[in-house]
Amino acid sequence: MNRWRRSLAGVAAVAALAAPLTTGALTGGATTATGQFHDYLVFYADGAHDRALAAIRAGGGTAVSTETRLGYIVAKGPDAGFVENLSGNDAVAGVSSNRKIGYAAAVPGTRPNTSGIRSIALADGEEPLAGRQWDMKMIGATADGSYAAAPGSKKVLVGVIDTGVDGKHPDIAPNFNRSLSRNFVTDRPKDSKGQTLDGPCEFKGCKDPADWDDDGHGTHVASTIGSPINGLGVAGVAPGVSLVSLRAGQDSGLFFLKPSLDALTYAADAGIDVVNMSYYIDPWLFNCKANPSDSKAEQLEQRGVITGMQRALDYARKHGVTLISALGNDFTDLGRPKFDTSSPDYPANAQRVRKVDNSCLNVPAESRGVISVSALGISKRKAYYSDYGVEQTDLAAPGGDEYDGGDKPDDTRTILAAAPENALRAQGLITRDGQPKGPSVVRDCHNGTCAYYQYLAGTSMAAPHATGVAAILISRFGKPGKGGLVMPPADVERLLYATAAKTSCPSPRKYVYQVGDQKIPQVCEGSESRNGFYGRGIVDAAKAATITPDEADGNRR
Repeated sequence: MNRWRRSLAGVAAVAALAAPLTTGALTGGATTATGQFHDYLVFYADGAHDRALAAIRAGGGTAVSTETRLGYIVAKGPDAGFVENLSGNDAVAGVSSNRKIGYAAAVPGTRPNTSGIRSIALADGEEPLAGRQWDMKMIGATADGSYAAAPGSKKVLVGVIDTGVDGKHPDIAPNFNRSLSRNFVTDRPKDSKGQTLDGPCEFKGCKDPADWDDDGHGTHVASTIGSPINGLGVAGVAPGVSLVSLRAGQDSGLFFLKPSLDALTYAADAGIDVVNMSYYIDPWLFNCKANPSDSKAEQLEQRGVITGMQRALDYARKHGVTLISALGNDFTDLGRPKFDTSSPDYPANAQRVRKVDNSCLNVPAESRGVISVSALGISKRKAYYSDYGVEQTDLAAPGGDEYDGGDKPDDTRTILAAAPENALRAQGLITRDGQPKGPSVVRDCHNGTCAYYQYLAGTSMAAPHATGVAAILISRFGKPGKGGLVMPPADVERLLYATAAKTSCPSPRKYVYQVGDQKIPQVCEGSESRNGFYGRGIVDAAKAATITPDEADGNRR
């Protein structure tokens, strides 16, 4: 199974930078003329719906449906020249194939190094595995910190747009809202070239239930946000909130564009308060509107990703949804990108090296209205893999860095959170009788109930810490409304920044990471109030839980 979220682990990531992928390069577009028809999302310009319909017909296609909220037409068209024919029409803002085009951005540790037993002496009110949660201690999400002051309200609905959430996991189920959760994808056993993608379907019609996660990524994210205080395993940043799965990713960890649009639109209409997006839309790592190295069809596809996601994000934010995203795991200054060596990453072996610049966007991390989060290690240094940039980094949060604190990788320096048993079995990480094969997986049991946890690292793991803090703020300052409590996203954003711990760039500003035998220099720009490594600061759950209404009002711009 091709798990893209694991493509940047440890030293392998550094080696990939030195040896970019060049095989399978495309020279004139991503499709071959076969005479087959495919599904497309045709985004029309303002007021140009009818002209876009005419352009679709003129190009040999047919309209299937129209999504007026986001301004696009679902159309069927021939793969030979259809997109190129639309590229010169000013009624068309962008065109994207309705296919798998993304992946979750997480980097697991490179080797197991923790035990699967309870071995930590507990403080009063702590969960059994709290001693392993250095990340929660860093941001003040502890029994004597934010948990005591403001654990979060069940009236706050947190949407996890991801690979799904194991809603039956014992350390998620008490906070899981099954009735509001949705699955917007259908599993695909093989890709367009006949290679294994999601693998065999587990459920009828290849449609997984809304409380299922074959990958584990979404469950880990949900657990970090809101695992309850229940005497088992871990607790999340906001252990009292409601978790809603809005699945937009495949079992393989890849993402379609359209399910992401559907998830954001649903979140807006269902009264979700805040969504976590620990992934990015592909097949392009950087979406460029007019990159001369791309074909007309590829340019139009990237415009479709930029336009479509921005419309969906705007729709959600307008309806009260706070938007939080992982920044990315390519150890890149997003203000100065130079090369994209991994795109297009679908179908397999289509990558080529292309030059990019700051006009090209990583979506949704660089989309308007999104709060993007960099990742930190246990010492509070920016993680070696985390993207950065003074314009792009809004906040920083623990994401784990197995090299932070020693020459050898150590997964206890990454993030521990809930893992689905079915995913661990599929990955061969537990034995037939349920015992962890290696210490990267932890099993905890209480009163006859057992649950599993896994160490992972990435900006995917950092973002949910910020999402949990946002949920605390909404719990405290939200007003009664649709879904339970509502709070303008601009106010949530303002208080996230106001409560964050301002953190300066390292000195010297050029920080050299030692990752195995590789040295990776990265330069931090900006001031203590906002810089490329930490943004406006490190999220602070304890401060968010205790800031007074007067202080909150005093931070209005």
